[in-house]
Amino acid sequence: MENLFENQDIINVKLEDSVKASYLDYSMSVIIGRALPDAKDGLKPVHRRILYAMHDLNLTSKVAYKKSARIVGDVIGKYHPHGDTSVYDALVRMAQSFSMRAPLVDGQGNFGSVDGDSAAAMRYTEARMTRIAEEVLRDLDKDTVNFVPNYDDTMKEPAVLPTRVPTLLLNGSEGIAVGMATKIPPHNLGELLDAILHLIDNPSSEAIDLMEFIQGPDFPTGGTIFGRRGIIDAYNTGRGRVRIRAKHHIESKAKKDVVVIDELPYQVNKARLIELIANLAKDKQIEGIAEVRDESDRDGIRVVIELKKDAMAEIVLNNLYKSTPMETTFGIILLAVYNKEPKVFNLPEILNIFLSHRKTVIIRRTIFDLEKAKARAHILEGLKIALDNIDEVVKIIRASANDTEAKDNLSSRFGLSSIQSQAILDMRLGRLTGLQRDKLEAEYAELMLLIAELEAILRSEEKLNEIIKEELNEIKEKFSTPRKTEIEDSYDEIDIEDLIPNEPMVVTITHNGYVKRVPIKSYERQKRGGKGKVAVTTHDDDFIERFFVSNTHDTLMFVTNMGQLYWLKVYKIPEGSRTAKGKAVVNLINLRADEKIMAIIPTPDFDESKSLVFFTRNGVIKRTSLNEFSNIRSNGVRAIVLDDTDEIVTAKIADVQTQYIMIFTSLGQCIRFELEKTRDQGRSTRGVRGIKFKIDTDIVVDADVIDNEEQEILTVSEKGIGKRTTIEEYRLTNRAGSGVIAMKLSPKTGNIVGEVLVDDTQDLMLLTSIGKMIRVDVNTIRKAGRNTSGVIIVNVDSNDKVVSIAKCPKEDEEIELDENGNVIRYNEDGEVIETNSSNEEKNLIDILDSNDNLKKGEEE
Repeated sequence: MENLFENQDIINVKLEDSVKASYLDYSMSVIIGRALPDAKDGLKPVHRRILYAMHDLNLTSKVAYKKSARIVGDVIGKYHPHGDTSVYDALVRMAQSFSMRAPLVDGQGNFGSVDGDSAAAMRYTEARMTRIAEEVLRDLDKDTVNFVPNYDDTMKEPAVLPTRVPTLLLNGSEGIAVGMATKIPPHNLGELLDAILHLIDNPSSEAIDLMEFIQGPDFPTGGTIFGRRGIIDAYNTGRGRVRIRAKHHIESKAKKDVVVIDELPYQVNKARLIELIANLAKDKQIEGIAEVRDESDRDGIRVVIELKKDAMAEIVLNNLYKSTPMETTFGIILLAVYNKEPKVFNLPEILNIFLSHRKTVIIRRTIFDLEKAKARAHILEGLKIALDNIDEVVKIIRASANDTEAKDNLSSRFGLSSIQSQAILDMRLGRLTGLQRDKLEAEYAELMLLIAELEAILRSEEKLNEIIKEELNEIKEKFSTPRKTEIEDSYDEIDIEDLIPNEPMVVTITHNGYVKRVPIKSYERQKRGGKGKVAVTTHDDDFIERFFVSNTHDTLMFVTNMGQLYWLKVYKIPEGSRTAKGKAVVNLINLRADEKIMAIIPTPDFDESKSLVFFTRNGVIKRTSLNEFSNIRSNGVRAIVLDDTDEIVTAKIADVQTQYIMIFTSLGQCIRFELEKTRDQGRSTRGVRGIKFKIDTDIVVDADVIDNEEQEILTVSEKGIGKRTTIEEYRLTNRAGSGVIAMKLSPKTGNIVGEVLVDDTQDLMLLTSIGKMIRVDVNTIRKAGRNTSGVIIVNVDSNDKVVSIAKCPKEDEEIELDENGNVIRYNEDGEVIETNSSNEEKNLIDILDSNDNLKKGEEE
C-alpha cells in the first residue's frame, strides 16, 4: 500500500468545502441547464433540443409525421443525456393544446387528455413541428445565434433559438430549480405583439402602459380570472397571484336549474373534479346537487351539475368555488435565465429582452446575407471579366498544363482572385450565350441593390425597427387568435382607500424623521376651566419640525437629495397617541442607503394648476406640473435629472397664489424673480439656471415660494446672527441673475445657513454642529434691512456653528381656556404669561374643535 501513493501529490481538502463546491456546481447545472427557461427564446434546454432535433430531421409542418421514439432517440443521443421518459414527457406537453397556448409540436396519436390520461408510448405516437414552431427556428442557418458544443463535444447545438415569437410569455413555463422556481402563465399572442409594437415606438413604456394591450394571462383552457390585483402586481414586480374560476352557464330544466361548466381553470383535471363534486354531494358537504355527469365531446368541455328543485344556483356555485378546483390560484413568478443568470423580471423587462434578441438576430442575419451577397457579387464580377475577354480566357486555359496553372495564369492576367478564377474554370460553355450573359448582368444588378439595402439596414436603427415591425405583424396576421380567458373585477379587491374614512388627521414630523398621525378628535376643546398640553414625546436631540392637518386620503411627497420623489398616503402613517414618538420615515418608504429626505410636502390632490418647484445646490431650478406626479409608485420616480456634482436642496409647491421665487446662497446672495420666469418641464429634465454665483465656491442653501411682498423672511447665519426682513426689500430681478445682498457677512456672522418665512405663531429651532438645539421665539427677533448683518439670535461657541434651522410649534406650556374660549398660558411657576387666541395651541384647538362643522359640511 505504501508504494501505491509513491511519487503522487496528495492534496488535503476539507469535506465541507468539497461538498459546498460540488453542490454549487450541481445547483448551477440544474438552474441553467435544466429547470429554467431562457428569457430570450422562452425555452428550457430540453424543449430547445427537441425542436432542434426535429429541425435536423427536417420535420416541418408540411412533411410526413415521424415516430416520437425516433425524435426522442435523436435528442438523448445527440444533445440531452438524460432519461428518455423526461424527454418524451416534454415533447408530449409541447403537443397538448390544453397545456400550451400555441403548441410547438403537431402530434398524431394519443397525447393525453384534460382528464389526466397519459399519452401513449412513444413507439405508438408520431410528431412533427407546427407552423408556429417553424417561426421559432426561422433563420437558424444564417448564423443568427451562437452554437455551443453538445455534452460530449462531438456536435454543436444552438445556445438559444432565433425565435420570431415571444415564446416565454406566449406558452409560459414552470420549473423548480435549486432555491428558486419559475411559474409563468400563457398569454395571448396578439396582445403580446401589440405590446411589443408599442414598445418599439415607446421604449420607456412601463407596465401600466403595456397593460393597455396585454389584459392578463390567457390560458389555453379558458376560464375566468377573478380580479386584477394579482395581474398588476405580477407585471410590476414579477410576482403575483391570480384566481382562476371555471366558466359556466345556467340552464333551466323541469323547474330546476342546471349548472353547466364550459371551461376549466388551467391545469385542473376534469375527471378528478367531477369525482370530487360527486363525493361532496354524496357526503352532503355541498347541499343542493342532485347529479353530476360529464357530457364533454370533441367539440369541448361540458360538465353538467343538476341541482335540486329548491337549490339556488349561486349558493351552490359559491360552495363549489370554495371547496373544489373550480377556483384555483395561480402564483405567478416571472423568473428566467438571462446571460446565464436567473432573475425575476417585470413585464417591460421581459418584452425588452425579446426585442433586444430580435434586433441581434436581424443584425446577424443581415450581416450573413450581406457577406453572402458580396461573395456572389465578387464571383459575378469575375465572370463578367471572363465574358468580356472570352477568347483570351479560352486561350489561357488551353495553354495551361493543369487547373492550378490555369488559375494562376488567369489571376495574374486579369487581376482575379483565386475564387473568381475557380468560378471561371467551373463555368459551363452554356453560360457563353447572349441570353445567359443578360441573366448574369441582371443578377449582378439585383445583388448590388440587395447589398445597398442590407448596408442601409445595418446603418439605420429606424430601418431595423421597421423590419421587426413587419415580421411581428406577419406573425400576428398568421397566428393570432381571440382571447380565451376572460377577466372580471373582484369585489374583494376594492382599494383599501375606499374603505378608510377620509377624515382630518394631525400629522407631526420631527427633525430626525419620525412621523405619526393623530385623529383630530384627540385635540377637541377641553371643558372650560380645564388644563392640558399639546405634547409629543421626542428624543432629547429631536423636535417637531412639521405640524399640519391633513385628511387620511391626502398624499405626502418626499423629495430626496438625489432627485427621487416618493409618496406616502396619510392613512399609511401609523396612528399614535398625542404623546407617541411616531415611526421613522425610512421604514415607510423605500429609500436607498445614501439618500436623504430634503423636503416633505403634503397635498390633497395633484391639480394641474399647481407646480412642484425643485431647487438644487448648484443653482438650478425646475418647475414641474404637480399632475406629473399623480401616478403613485412604491419605488418612487426620478423627479429631476441632476449633474454628478449636484443635489436637491429643497422643494416647494407653487399654487395659483404664488407670485415669486426666492433663492438664497451660502455667501449671502439672494435672487427674487417672478414665478412665470420659469416654465413647466417634464419629470426627466434638468431644469434651468435660477441664480448665477458671483464666486465659484458659492452654493444654494435654501429657497422659497412667496405669495406676496408683505411677507417677512427670517435669515440666519452660522454664528447665530439673524434678522427679519420684508420681501419687498429684495429687489425684483430676472431669473439667472446674481441677485442682491441678502445679509452682510463677516467672520463674526459666518455664511448663511437658511431662511424661513416668518410665522408669529411658531418658534424657530436652530441645530448646531455639536448637536446642540436652541429654540427661539421669532417675536424676539427684530426687523432689519436687507444689507445688514442682523442681530445675535443665539450665542454659539467658537468651535460650534449653526448647521440648520426650522420652524416648529410653540414650546409646550400648560394652557387653560377662559370663559370666552381664549387660551391662557402659564409658566413653570404657575403665573399667567399670555392670554390670547393666536398661539399654536389655540389655532389647533380652533381647527380641531371645528370637527363638527367639517362633518356638517360633508353631510351637506
